[in-house]
Amino acid sequence: MVLMILLAQISDLHLDGTERATKRAARVMNYLRALPRPVDAVLVTGDIADNGDPDEYAEAARLFDVPFPVLPCPGNHDIRAAYRAALLGEPAADGPINRVHRISDTAILMCDSTIPGNDEGRLDAETLDWINTTLDELNGGSPALIAFHHPPVDLHHPLPDAGRLRPTGEFAELLADHPEVVAVLTGHAHTPAVSTFAGRPLLVGPAITWTLRLPWEGDKPADLDQPPGIAFHVLDDEQRFTTHYRVVL
Repeated sequence: MVLMILLAQISDLHLDGTERATKRAARVMNYLRALPRPVDAVLVTGDIADNGDPDEYAEAARLFDVPFPVLPCPGNHDIRAAYRAALLGEPAADGPINRVHRISDTAILMCDSTIPGNDEGRLDAETLDWINTTLDELNGGSPALIAFHHPPVDLHHPLPDAGRLRPTGEFAELLADHPEVVAVLTGHAHTPAVSTFAGRPLLVGPAITWTLRLPWEGDKPADLDQPPGIAFHVLDDEQRFTTHYRVVL
């Protein structure tokens, strides 16, 4: 089997102007810069900023100035207008932020699962139509990955499960019509996790800012001492999708 693409996934930076947040994010980006084999792209699955302030996105733009593509999507802490201006160089607008990217022969759909002013997730009608149209235009000729912020399944912790993606029926039906979708990638949970959704692998990326303690690990949900985590995703020429999780010390 030949490696087709190598992707890194980072999530939940929650840049807030503090030295702690900046150092953790910079540590991860420096680690990726130093890899002997560069990644083909970095996917950033939301909550880039903590408060949605322009200064937080300006810092993100500096951190994302690396010699490989950085492909973001928003999370529930992100503010669409400021995100667009700083990270995409576009005029401020409030509609969903959906983008498709081609990495080698693979289409990567970075989607907006946010509800402005709400921590919960939803793929609204505009976004679902965009996903379906984008995949239809590929005509099944390329493998595809779909990434957004909110996991569409319970992860067995009350904190992320309270703000997961709902409803999911239309998205599941969409995937049934598009077998070229290899996997679904999300963030939001602050813990690496592996599950399935609509018969596809569901890979949840770890957070940079802090790690979620699971119910059997203790009562306080936020573990501030765990190092930031990343995921490496490998897609090979047999369209087999493999994920490795790492912490960055």
